[in-house]
Amino acid sequence: MMFENTGFGRQIDILQRSMDASLLRQNVIANNIANANTPNFKRGEVNFESRLAYALESESRRPRFQEALTDENHIRFHEPLDYRDVRPRRVTDFLSTAENNGNNVDIEVESMNQLNNQLAYQMMTRSVADAFQRINLVLR
Repeated sequence: MMFENTGFGRQIDILQRSMDASLLRQNVIANNIANANTPNFKRGEVNFESRLAYALESESRRPRFQEALTDENHIRFHEPLDYRDVRPRRVTDFLSTAENNGNNVDIEVESMNQLNNQLAYQMMTRSVADAFQRINLVLR
C-alpha cells in the first residue's frame, strides 16, 4: 500500500479493523436475536474497541523511568502493544439469565445494540469516504 507508513494509512487500517469487528458484532447480534426463544441459549458479544484503545494508548505511554536491562531476557516495565495484533474477540455471557428457560437474550437490549452498531458502522464508512475525499482533493 502506498500509504502504509503514514498517518493516513494508519487511520484507514484502524477504521478497516474496526469495521471488520463491527461486521462480526452484527452477526453475533443477529444470532442472539434469532435464538431469543431457544432454551438455555447464552448470548454472545464482541470485545474489540477497549483493547484497541489500550493498544493505541500504550504506544504513546512512556515509563516514569528507564529500566536498566543487562540481559535480553529481562522483563521490561513497559512493552507497547501493537494495535495490529488486536483482534475482535467473541465471548459468551454465561453470567446473566433473563428468562426462566435459561436464555439470557433480552430482545430490547439486542435491538438497541444492533442500532448502535449500525450507526457506528455508518460513521466509520463515512470517515473512510471523507479521508479518501481529502486525498482526492490534494491530488487534484
